[in-house]
Amino acid sequence: MLGGFAIAVVFAVVCVLLGRWQWGRYEDRQVRATAVTSHYTAAPVPLADVLGRLPLTEADEWLRVTTTGRYAPAQLLVRNRFLDGSGGLEVLVPLELGGGSGGTGGTGSRSGGALSGKRLLVDRGWVANPDAAADLPSVPAAPNGEVTVQGWLRPGEPDLGKDLPAGQLASIDLGQAATQTGGSLLDAYLVLDTEQSAAGVPPRPAPLEQPDTDLGPHQAYAFQWWLTSVFGFVFLGYRIRLAVADAAVPVTPAEGEPVPSRVKKVRIWDQEDA
Repeated sequence: MLGGFAIAVVFAVVCVLLGRWQWGRYEDRQVRATAVTSHYTAAPVPLADVLGRLPLTEADEWLRVTTTGRYAPAQLLVRNRFLDGSGGLEVLVPLELGGGSGGTGGTGSRSGGALSGKRLLVDRGWVANPDAAADLPSVPAAPNGEVTVQGWLRPGEPDLGKDLPAGQLASIDLGQAATQTGGSLLDAYLVLDTEQSAAGVPPRPAPLEQPDTDLGPHQAYAFQWWLTSVFGFVFLGYRIRLAVADAAVPVTPAEGEPVPSRVKKVRIWDQEDA
């Protein structure tokens, strides 16, 4: 009985811990989904107004901002990126901030001074893989001159430790991107929504998909694990009930066997009298 109870306790503890793990994953997804729903369609704010919130927390991901600058003559391609199920590359170009219109789409010299000399990595979109892996895709060039961009801020991605040719990245690692483009970058990158130059709207790679706000099955899994935690005790109770029922059934001796006599219970006062 004690062994069965110990196994039931261990089983319950494991189920509770697994439930807490799934609940944590649900909470993480909920934070990201809340950030997306509150920021993705919000009115854009000047980039200079949110510089103090870098690096981004999970609650600040997908802040929608606008700023002005000039694209640097450098371009990076991020491999193994997907759009609508097709493999391709994402196109990154640094934007040198602090343009003549204030660096925030026309908000004045104060904001332009805050951004002067800084660079923001812009993800201009996605292009399909070329026919041969060794070839590079044809990419619409970034516009020359001053450009006003609008999009969403995202934190950099971890370094995947892959050695790729110059001009290519395995992830949007801001440290590697800064090294390859020859200058420091803000501690976030911009997923491009729109860009506008003096010549109008320039051609660009395909826009990226909207972020996923699905919370997944983690909340349901957490409840399932917590409900499962009592099964060990239920099974133990069932086994105890069977054992008690078996003990209550009278034993009928086979033909020719002596009838077992009932053992008299020895009470403590009987021992004292003896």
